[in-house]
Amino acid sequence: MIPVLNKSLNERSKRALKYLALLAARTDSTAWRQAAELIRRSGGYRWVGLYAVTDTEIRALAWTGTTPPAFPRFPRANGLNGAAVERKEPVICQDVSKNSYYLTTFESTGSEAIVPVMCEAGDVIGTIDVESEHQNAFTADDEQFLRACADALRALWKSAPGAAI
Repeated sequence: MIPVLNKSLNERSKRALKYLALLAARTDSTAWRQAAELIRRSGGYRWVGLYAVTDTEIRALAWTGTTPPAFPRFPRANGLNGAAVERKEPVICQDVSKNSYYLTTFESTGSEAIVPVMCEAGDVIGTIDVESEHQNAFTADDEQFLRACADALRALWKSAPGAAI
């Protein structure tokens, strides 16, 4: 499914969303890493992780770069990811040093944005986790782009490795 493109998104973001929709139709494991990298490059982010959400846990499926997140699996209620899952809304933390929910992925993280991926029934099946080394790094445009990414990639979570999502 190609998402409805908001006119305020820039052309680069629109192209990325079209390609993400094509990646979402694939079932191979490389589609996950390619999707994370495309989001990272398109938004100019330092790090992007894609997570599966089950009844009991949140676990990393793919991420950019070679270093895995410090917490590749954690209870569903923990961290900023857990807050986004519970609220069914994006959680944008502009200064992680002041947020007790933050689970350290990298010591140098300044800001983090978590956007839930919702299934057709309205349940959270995954999250897109974006990090920046800068505080106050995320704008309303970033939130709009990341929400559109979550919509574009919804079908990819149906092929999540080892998950009954």
